[in-house]
Amino acid sequence: MTYAQHRRIIDADSHVIELDDFLSNAATSEYIDKIQPMSAQTELPTNQAGLDRGRELFKKRQTNPETMAKFEASLLDNTKSGWSRIGAFDPQERSRALNLFGFEIQWVLPTFAFHQVAHVGEHDLLEAGAYTLNKAMGDFCRHDPRLKAIGYVPLSLGPARALAIAQQGIKDGCYTFMVDTNEPNNKAPSFSHPDFDAVWDLFSDAGIPIVCHVAVNGHYRAVPQSFRNNGKNSLELGGDAPAGELGLMTIGNSAQIFLASLIFDGVFDRHPKLKCISMEHAGFWLPSWLRSLDYTAGLFKRHRKFSELPSDTARQRIKVSPFAGEPVGWIIDNVGPEMLVFASDYPHPEGTSDPIRKFEATMGECDSKTMDAFYYGNMASLMGLA
Repeated sequence: MTYAQHRRIIDADSHVIELDDFLSNAATSEYIDKIQPMSAQTELPTNQAGLDRGRELFKKRQTNPETMAKFEASLLDNTKSGWSRIGAFDPQERSRALNLFGFEIQWVLPTFAFHQVAHVGEHDLLEAGAYTLNKAMGDFCRHDPRLKAIGYVPLSLGPARALAIAQQGIKDGCYTFMVDTNEPNNKAPSFSHPDFDAVWDLFSDAGIPIVCHVAVNGHYRAVPQSFRNNGKNSLELGGDAPAGELGLMTIGNSAQIFLASLIFDGVFDRHPKLKCISMEHAGFWLPSWLRSLDYTAGLFKRHRKFSELPSDTARQRIKVSPFAGEPVGWIIDNVGPEMLVFASDYPHPEGTSDPIRKFEATMGECDSKTMDAFYYGNMASLMGLA
C-alpha cells in the first residue's frame, strides 16, 4: 500500500536536497569557472556534517537492504536531515521514494543550489548559474517521466537573456521554471511590462505555468529589518520558511503583488493561455486577495474596463499550494474548489510528517469531487493533461 492509498495525486512541490557538487557536475566548460561554491551562499547556509552524513547513509542504503527497509518505513520522518531522506539527492532513489508515495507526478525544485546561483551579485555569474542549475535539474529528472524538473529563469537579467535561458532550459529537460516575483532594481521595467511579453509567450505557447516560489522573491523583504530589533530572538520554522511570526504573516506578500500585476497590467489579457502557480506562500490570504482584486478594479473602472472580474481571471489562471495544517476547507469555502492544490514539500521539514492527514483534518466538509480536484484535477488542468 502506498502513502497515497486510493488517491490520485499530483505533487505540486517537492525538492532536491543537493550535494555540494550538484552544479559543478552539470556545468559545461563555458560556465564551470563561474559557479560559486555552495558553501559561499549565506541565504540558506549548508551544513557540512549533514552533507557528510547524507552521503554515508546513502551508501549504507545501497549496500544493506535492511537499512533501506528502515528508511522506507520512515519515509515521512521529517526530523531527519534533508540529506538523509530517501531520494534527496540521488535520481534513482528518488524514483524509489515516488513509488512509495504513490504519486502519479511530482514536481521537483532545487533547494541550496538555487541560493548558490541567485545571490551572486553579478549578472554574468547569475546567468551562468541559471543555465547550469536548469541543466542539473533536467539531468536529475530525465530518467523518470513522473518527475518534472522545475528550473529557474532570473527575469532581472532582462527579457532577452531570460528568454534565452528559458529556451535552453527546456532543451536541457526542464518542465517549467520559477521566476522572481520582484525586481530589486527600482529603475528596471516591471516583469509585467510588454518588454517581457516574449518570455510570457514562451510559457504560454509551451503550455507550461509560471512558478512563483517563496524562496524566489528577487530579494523582496516584506518585514523591514527594524522590526527584528525587538529585544527577543526570532523564532525559526526551519527550511526556507521565513523567520518569526511577522515573516509567516507576510509570507504571501510578494506573490500577491506579482500576481496582481499580471492581472492589472494586462499580461493575462495579452496571453490568454498563460497560467501560474504559487508555492509555499501559504493560502490563508487568498479569500481576501480575491475580494481586494475586484474592489480595486471597481475603484478604477473609469480608467480601465475589464472583460471579466479580476477574481474570475485569478480562479481560471492561478493555482495555490497551501501549507499542510492551514484551514484548507475554510479557504475552499471562500474561494471555490478550483484554486488549491496538494504539495508534499518533500523532503523539506515544513512539509510535515503526514501532509495528507494534516490537509484532510481541515477538509471534513469537502465532498469527493472537491477532494479529487485538490489532489489531482486542479494540477491536471494547470498542466493541460487530459
